[in-house]
Amino acid sequence: MNSLINNSLEKSISYKAYRDLVSKLVEENTTSGLEKTEALTNYTKLNDRRMKRWDKTIKVSEDIRLKVSGFNKKMTWLIITESWCGDAAHVMPVLNKIAELNPNISIKIVLRDEHLELMDAFLTNGGRAIAKVIMLDDETGEVLNTFGPRPSQATQLVNDYKAKHGALTPEFKEDLQHWYNTNKGQNIIEDIVALIEQLEPVTQ
Repeated sequence: MNSLINNSLEKSISYKAYRDLVSKLVEENTTSGLEKTEALTNYTKLNDRRMKRWDKTIKVSEDIRLKVSGFNKKMTWLIITESWCGDAAHVMPVLNKIAELNPNISIKIVLRDEHLELMDAFLTNGGRAIAKVIMLDDETGEVLNTFGPRPSQATQLVNDYKAKHGALTPEFKEDLQHWYNTNKGQNIIEDIVALIEQLEPVTQ
């Protein structure tokens, strides 16, 4: 596992480099991933606009700022994603905003289809769901925790809908996007801070 993770880290890129990559894909009218379809290309374009908006508008409360800035463990959040993933477009700008609050937290990003062995080591209910965050202790290389592909409230909405209807419909997926827009990243922030607080009591 360590060699798999280390190999992925060596090939990873920063959040800024990932944002630049997505913008370049949009300019070239294509998408990341092994499958290149018009639908996925259109999702990449939509997600580029989403991330640009979230990069500018995500708000973090002073209480959260204090909690995150007081975290002393050096760690890396290795994120598995693809440009076409709708959930990832909402989640990743929030993760970056949180990481920017503390120099002990760094973000590294790899594309799922280029790192399937890593993805298959961190499946969600047997599926290659993204965005997937692997929280790593920089000192020991230990996997501290994982997050994703969705925040807890969105996961509950998805699970409830699947239990009732069997599968997610295009209408539900649109409703889920509305939920993300209304929640404004706050559930993601709450979930991530809760994970951080499990790792080490923060000092304020």
